[in-house]
Formats: sequence, structure tokens, C-alpha cells
Amino acid sequence: MPNAESPASAASDLRRLHDALAGPDPLNWVITGDSITHGLVHTQGGRSYAEHLHELIRGELGRTRDAVINTAISGHRITDILGDWDRRVASWTPDVVTLMIGTNDMATGPGQVTAEPAEFAASLREFVTRARSAGTIVVLQTPPSIDIPNAPGRERIIAFADAVREVAASEDVILVDQHARFTELGNGGVPWGMMNDPFHPNAAGHAALALELANALDICPQPGNDRVLPLLEARVAAARL
Repeated sequence: MPNAESPASAASDLRRLHDALAGPDPLNWVITGDSITHGLVHTQGGRSYAEHLHELIRGELGRTRDAVINTAISGHRITDILGDWDRRVASWTPDVVTLMIGTNDMATGPGQVTAEPAEFAASLREFVTRARSAGTIVVLQTPPSIDIPNAPGRERIIAFADAVREVAASEDVILVDQHARFTELGNGGVPWGMMNDPFHPNAAGHAALALELANALDICPQPGNDRVLPLLEARVAAARL
């Protein structure tokens, strides 16, 4: 879905995506990141946010020829994705790629390679540059908020979330601020009902991630065919009680 007529921007990418979703041509979606996007274990048998996105696109939007591919790997950092670029991104020739990363990049402590926020931001810019050079719409997501006192080595989450925001602003790409949304859901703190451990969302947390992503990308099924979003909203509301 390349567009060489004008420089890419968040606004133009959203317009391109809207037009593409209204058209007949199938899209390839790549959802990548670390364990939060990988979506194993901590959902305890529930669906991850990538799986909810899959149902919204291929089910409720009726885009059955679209491909929604999750290439996230638990424990990985942005440098791991860049180092395995062909398998994680390029080989799927994505029209849209979403990236949620940073929870491992910020980690410090024994056995960890300490990355600075500026290094992390530089790698994010490389990700954006590589993807956009292929005409791909890029969606950056901040990692959700965490229980800092009980997540040793991950105290720098604000700095790394800010790095994602800064790159999204300077490169003018679509931003889904999951960290801000989780902080809001937690009334300024941690949304305990949406967490399985100090930094992994549970199934309700993944419902919240999916809602924020769907809203940011304006993935809204037609009335009468909008079963998933109300169910996700109900699950998030129940988890806040």
C-alpha cells in the first residue's frame, strides 16, 4: 500500500488505512513485540489483544482475505526484532505493522544488558524507517503501566514510554498510548484487575489493549455486527470494580 506522492504522516497513514479497509484488496497485518504481545500464559486461556484484533478484522469487518500475523516473542527487545527483521516483519510484506516494545528494553540487573532511553529511541526510529521504506503503515504502542515496586529492574518505564511517544511525534507515526490508558484505568496507578503479575496484563488487560488499539485505528464494525467491542468494554468495566 505504498504512497510516494507525499511524505508519510500519522494523519495520512490513518486516511490510507481507512480507505484500504473500505476497499476490496486484502491487507497483511503484522503485530509484533515482546511477551505482552506474544500473549501466552498470562491470559490464562483467554484471548490476547492480537487475537481480538484478528476477530475484529477478519470476523466483524468481514475482511476474510486479510492476514493478521503475530510475530512477537517473549523476552525480546527492539534490537532482537531489528536483528531478525526478515522473519519478524519483512517476509510478510505487511501493509500495517504494530509494535509494542520496551518492557524488556528497560530492564536492569544481573545478566541484563542495560539500554539507555536514547539508544532505545534510536532503534525505534530505525524500525520506523525500515517499515516506511516498504510503504508500510506503522503503529507504535507504549507498553502498559506496571507495578513498579514489585517489578525490580523495570523502574524506568516512564522514560521508555516517553521515548516511544517522542519517536512517534518526531517521526509523525500513529501512536497508541497504552501506558496512559492503563494509568487512567488504574485511577492514576496500576489497574490491578487487569494484571496477572507486576508487568503482564491478564485477559481483561488484553481486552483493554485491544479496545485502545481498535479505537485509535478506528476499527469500528457496522451496527448490528459489533459484538466484540461491547464484550471487551464490559470485561474492562468489570475488571475495574
